[in-house]
Amino acid sequence: MNKIKTKTAIGVSNRTDPFLTVGGGTVQSDKYWRWGDDNLFPTALALMSRRSTTHRRIINDKADYISGKGVTCDAASQLLNRFVAAANGDGESLRQVLNKLAYDKSLFGNAFLEAATDSGRTFLSLYHQDASRCRIAKDSQHVLLHHNWASFNLSEARTLPLYPLFEQFPDGTLRTMIHYMDYEPMFTHYGVPPYIAGFGVSAIAYKTDRWNISRLDNSFQLSGVMMLDSTVDSEAEAERIVRTAEERFAGHPGQVMFLLKEGSENDHSRFIPIASQNDGDWKELHDQAVSDIVVAHSWFRSLSGLDYTSGFDSERILHEYEVALNTVILAEQAELLEPIRALLQETLGVDAVSLQIVNRPPTRSKPLYMKVWEARKADGLDYDPDDESQQRYLAEITKYNLTHID
Repeated sequence: MNKIKTKTAIGVSNRTDPFLTVGGGTVQSDKYWRWGDDNLFPTALALMSRRSTTHRRIINDKADYISGKGVTCDAASQLLNRFVAAANGDGESLRQVLNKLAYDKSLFGNAFLEAATDSGRTFLSLYHQDASRCRIAKDSQHVLLHHNWASFNLSEARTLPLYPLFEQFPDGTLRTMIHYMDYEPMFTHYGVPPYIAGFGVSAIAYKTDRWNISRLDNSFQLSGVMMLDSTVDSEAEAERIVRTAEERFAGHPGQVMFLLKEGSENDHSRFIPIASQNDGDWKELHDQAVSDIVVAHSWFRSLSGLDYTSGFDSERILHEYEVALNTVILAEQAELLEPIRALLQETLGVDAVSLQIVNRPPTRSKPLYMKVWEARKADGLDYDPDDESQQRYLAEITKYNLTHID
């Protein structure tokens, strides 16, 4: 095992490279596995997340819950504590890197983590890579990075080996890429986000929101047909009159249709409204779409910013958080941390078993002036009022956690 120089355990900066890779390797082949039929599936996923409010909120919240309130480790390991505080030369903490990975994995079903070290294994740096810029090479052992896959240019691309392979780069570093992916049958090279079955209802929620915006733009005016009496000399003049009327009075395009007919002695111009009685149907459609989005994400309404209008039920929030913690959050955290622990052991020779993400519910059900034994009693757990460790107040434990997390 190599001796560890603790003063160089934190790696170099990646800020100067457009791909956030120091001396990224030149691509030797433009052969890669397409991500979607047109290779732009991540673009479609990102666009939908920017349009659907509930969909976006769930992705943001899942990433925050999975990355937790910080990262803790063995206090006796100074090297590990420094790594938690600064996981790379850009000064990002490990929690910041994990948050970006959790966000990409929640959005794309894939996430990419670059690791850099040197031949002497004297440091380890971890960098998040934007998953939308990454594609798997045809050899399935490398990752191609490009800033715009809509117009791929081989000379502008870079490549990194997939873990556990390391390759040396011109700057002297050894680099590798960890690919996190959600398993899906029939998909080998890329994962599929868990909400894929709700992709359509996310579009419905966006379109119903857009429909309400168009109604607001038109001041909730009725749609209809405006019949104008006018005598014109040419089709061009008639077209000009109709377009002028639409620009001034129609509001949102399509709200009012203007028709020009041959005039008579008496003006018979009139507005024919098109009545619509489907407002309730639209609201029900939107509400159903929102519920389906939550289900598709395997998530919970009270953790998605929904149902707050019916009252702030802290007990329900805590209950759903506990279910989410044991069914989604802990599993995702274990998946993110497992290769990082392996890298720490492999490069720095550090036992990182103590590396843990701090989880804290979004609300508290117990006052901070309760003692530990009282809280354990309230939860139906074994308690001992005479145990010195259980004589501490919850406020003391909370204060300790806040000063020992990233």
